[in-house]
Amino acid sequence: MPQVEIVMPKLGESIMEATILKWLKKEGDRIELDEPIIEIATDKVDSEVPSTEAGIVVKLLYKEGDVVQIGKPFVVIDKEGASTPAPAHEEKVFAVVNTSTAPVSKTEYAQHTTLNTPRSTPSNGEDRFYSPLVLNIARNEGISMTELERMPGTGRGNRVTKKDIIAFVDSRSSRPAKVEQVASPITQTATPHPPSSTLHTQNTEIIELDRMRKLIMEHMVRSKNTSAHVTSFVEADVTAMVQWRDKVKDKFQEREKEKITFTPLFIECVIKALKDFPRINASVDGDKLIVKRDLNIGMATALPSGNLIVPVIKNADYYNLVGLTKQVNRLSENARTNKLTPADIEGGTFTLSNVGVFGNLMGTPIINQPQLAILATGAIKKKPVVIETSSGDSIAIRNMMFLSLSYDHRVIDGFLGGSFLRRVADYLEAFNPEREY
Repeated sequence: MPQVEIVMPKLGESIMEATILKWLKKEGDRIELDEPIIEIATDKVDSEVPSTEAGIVVKLLYKEGDVVQIGKPFVVIDKEGASTPAPAHEEKVFAVVNTSTAPVSKTEYAQHTTLNTPRSTPSNGEDRFYSPLVLNIARNEGISMTELERMPGTGRGNRVTKKDIIAFVDSRSSRPAKVEQVASPITQTATPHPPSSTLHTQNTEIIELDRMRKLIMEHMVRSKNTSAHVTSFVEADVTAMVQWRDKVKDKFQEREKEKITFTPLFIECVIKALKDFPRINASVDGDKLIVKRDLNIGMATALPSGNLIVPVIKNADYYNLVGLTKQVNRLSENARTNKLTPADIEGGTFTLSNVGVFGNLMGTPIINQPQLAILATGAIKKKPVVIETSSGDSIAIRNMMFLSLSYDHRVIDGFLGGSFLRRVADYLEAFNPEREY
């Protein structure tokens, strides 16, 4: 009977491997086309992988906790479903990959945890499964196995997710720390620092950065070391846009079942400006400028943990305003609930950061590599403005907003960067208050 191997699909441009979190099917089970067969974890997100074939699961080539290279087969499917499957492997085995950044098994974690406490067994008699990502966070945050096994989980089968353990860390860090729990950083740090950075008093709180924050830190520093950052500013009168949104937001939500924010309106204007200045939508490869035809707009999104992620609207110029609104809301909600897939955060060509949601008037954002520019939109504030008319100047109360563009001065000079920024502001100010959705 025909048997086929299902391979680990491409999950993003820079993702080369994935860790198996949980098998959703066991050997002998029936699987349908596009039915999820496995849960995986990459650097930033957990996701499900659907089966590309229908049939009977004959053999699982890896165990939960194993790391699978992209393009490698991970399961065998009998397409006709007539062959006898191999007996299911009942024992859970957690593989340990021999690299310094690889996930750790529960046994290895228990040996290295700070309190070195024995792990308990749930009342149902089954050993609870933890993803390598959760175990790594637990080890980095000094969470004992006893604490981990008592932690409530919101994942499938009460599994502790990244969101659960981050919430636990946040709640624990908000409690007053006991003096004896603060370890000396001198004994924990392999590389000595100057005395001024190693002397701490009892009033000092020492916080280990989580894995995601470390990745963000590396990305930001790499961007500064790669691109020659320049930031330009303009101020835009967005009164017409504000009045239009106030007028239609209730009807829009009633008809489309979606809440319309300013973000899709900003993205709509950015798309128009990028079409006018295509060299902004590009990247650098050595001494060559690679201009992208696809307009994949990233939107910087703050996570409940305080970390940052940039989901991407692919081919954003293909959507009308309703479509953009649905994409913005979907990606924002998935970011907040930890449901983004690897495909949701890769392939961006330009990024928008709405710093106005935090009440900030303006910002100087760092370029999201390998892109060439990032736009920040500030808070919308009412202020008196001089209005020029054919009958003379007058003063009126208008809704004003600062925009700032950080761009790579290696290939974008002030004329191009400033002209693009001004064009975005022009489109915002030319917003039609009589338009339909």
